[in-house]
This record gives sequence, structure tokens and C-alpha cells, in this order.
Amino acid sequence: MAPELAQASPSMVSLHTDVPEALLASMRSFIERHPNWDQYRLIQAALAGFLLQQGLQNRELTRCYLANLFPAQAGFREG
Repeated sequence: MAPELAQASPSMVSLHTDVPEALLASMRSFIERHPNWDQYRLIQAALAGFLLQQGLQNRELTRCYLANLFPAQAGFREG
């Protein structure tokens, strides 16, 4: 099934999709062990990281990836 997209704000889009139970269980386990992460941060970092690994070269994509890995670094969140 294709993910459903809804505009959440001018620069954010809400994503709704089904995931296998094993993936959800792994996500929950990771978040339980790393309380500074949440499902939104994990999905954003994973998706951005995957796209970068596939060769997409985009400054905003790189900034999103780094902002999720290093949230204390305000410079990664600025546009």
C-alpha cells in the first residue's frame, strides 16, 4: 500500500503507512533503549539516511539527516 501524505505545515508533511509488525517491534525496542529518540526522529533519520546512501545529493536532505542524528547542533536545523 502506498503511504498517505497530508500537509502538516508549509515545510512538513504527515506520513501514514502500514509497517510489518517485526519492524514496529524493532522500532519500539530501539526507542525504549534510546529514550532521546522517538518514532518521528527515527523514521526521519532512517529515510533520509537511506536516500543519501542511494546517491541523492540534496542539501536539505543532508540537513534533515544530520539534524536527527545530532539534535543539539542548531546549525543543522537552520535553512
